[in-house]
Amino acid sequence: MPDEPDVPPAAPETPPATAPVEEPTPPPEDWAVKYRYLLADFENYRRRTEREREGVTRQARAGLIRELLPILEAFRAAREALGTLPPGDPVRHGLDLLDREWATFLKHEGVVPIAEVGQPFHPAEQEAVGETVPREGVPDGAVAEVVQQGYRFYGGILRPAKVVVARTRAADAVEASPSPTEAS
Repeated sequence: MPDEPDVPPAAPETPPATAPVEEPTPPPEDWAVKYRYLLADFENYRRRTEREREGVTRQARAGLIRELLPILEAFRAAREALGTLPPGDPVRHGLDLLDREWATFLKHEGVVPIAEVGQPFHPAEQEAVGETVPREGVPDGAVAEVVQQGYRFYGGILRPAKVVVARTRAADAVEASPSPTEAS
């Protein structure tokens, strides 16, 4: 056989190479929109964490004030007991100064008393611990006596008030109204 030149075996055919597909780059305004959304999200996050921090601080302050209320009430009871002292007495003067300091502290903290004699009874803020008959200046359904003062703190109830409510008793009302047989 004639000498055939050595031909290297043919390489397997490979498909033609395709250029890699490049993803289109977003137009510059898309980045600006994304930036605005990210900035708005961050601003919302900042506001939310600020509200949460204020809420935790308010709860801590409410707890402290709640612990101080028995001390305030003991002071006010002592002040009432010593109310018979003459106006020039140094003890009475000291108690008056201390009472003003308590009032300033409570006002500064946003603590507001709830119950007042003669005002309407509000079951959402006050707890009725007794009833009495209405009298002058205290109409039916009003607070006749404040047993334990309650307080509001930032719109919420720090402690409900315990009050005695003026009520016309049902039996008294029935006795006061003429019966149908007596009216005829």
